Amino acid sequence: MKILIIQQKMIGDVLLSTMLCEQLKKNISNSEIHYLINTHTEAIVTNNPYIDRVIFFKEEYKNNKWSFYKFLNKINQEKFDVVIDAYGKLESILVSSFSNADTKISMDKWYTRLLYTKTFKYAKKGHSNLGLAIENRLKLLKPFIAEIDAMKCLPKIHLTKNEILKARIFLEKNNIDFSNPVIMINILGSSIEKTYPLPYMAELIDNIACKGEFTILFNYMPSQLDDALKLYKLCASVTQAKIKFEVYTPSLRSFLAILYHCDAIIGNEGGAINIAKALNIPTFSIFSSWIEQDIWKTFNHIKHHEAVHLKDYLPSLLHNKSRKQLKKDNQDLYNKFKPLLFKDKINRFLHLNIPVKKDTAPTKLLRMKKRELFMKNSLLTQAV
Repeated sequence: MKILIIQQKMIGDVLLSTMLCEQLKKNISNSEIHYLINTHTEAIVTNNPYIDRVIFFKEEYKNNKWSFYKFLNKINQEKFDVVIDAYGKLESILVSSFSNADTKISMDKWYTRLLYTKTFKYAKKGHSNLGLAIENRLKLLKPFIAEIDAMKCLPKIHLTKNEILKARIFLEKNNIDFSNPVIMINILGSSIEKTYPLPYMAELIDNIACKGEFTILFNYMPSQLDDALKLYKLCASVTQAKIKFEVYTPSLRSFLAILYHCDAIIGNEGGAINIAKALNIPTFSIFSSWIEQDIWKTFNHIKHHEAVHLKDYLPSLLHNKSRKQLKKDNQDLYNKFKPLLFKDKINRFLHLNIPVKKDTAPTKLLRMKKRELFMKNSLLTQAV
């Protein structure tokens, strides 16, 4: 059975929908899984054993109708048996239509009901601790898998041992002391509307830095360098001494391997947070007021994942406001979302998830032994 799964959009979306690939591959013995994604998200699916082929939706298809038409014809020639459209926008609808697949599945919208053989309504209330982003995606598998063990559907990042080892060596060359916990800060969101105000983020980082002998890394894209420098300068001098600002990699794939070696990630909700969850790294995420927490606050059942939203503290500010209005008022609402509101929660997160609060000689020795064991095993693997 030749199956096409369509999931364009951002990193978090592409990562979560790899669950569909895995479940279909495991449950349908003769399945051949093709995954259609945007080019910039390739690193998320590299080495995924449940995907037989990745198809890229290139940026040029949005700007050049002729290129898009040729792409659609190639899809038509693939002769897919099944198309599962987890995106549900005009581009993916056209791809689904050109596929001529006998079975076409998507979420229920007024414009999908006549074009797809099966649609499923979005749940507005969750029935588990997985988050609606996951629950709604798993519905798309119902025509093929009667009972799904949701706990076995968690998305994964598939790093090689060589990638992990190279990242470790890179960090050590940049003087990262693994005898101390390493905390990644997701300092900026994918847009200004998803970015916690820099003065507040600096205050948050100062609070983290004073809680222990931590090494702090910043996650940002090359285009965000100026904002990253602004944030660094807003931090106290004692905090700056703990920030390894120069430890940076522009490659998403190498970032995944670096994050693998961190003890936690804290900051703006987004792709990096979802990646950390797939790597089983503790996360503390800050939601923008216009993002629906019930959808993207995933894996609530796992204790080392925490999140905060303005509605948790000042719900009256959001009451009876549409998503459009919340987005419009976003900056004003962010200004009211002061770090002091969730200071106790983040301190508790650090206490529960970071190995030590204040490093002592015995705890440092234990971390050093773990590090040496990791390096030894990795080097042995490479030798084999």
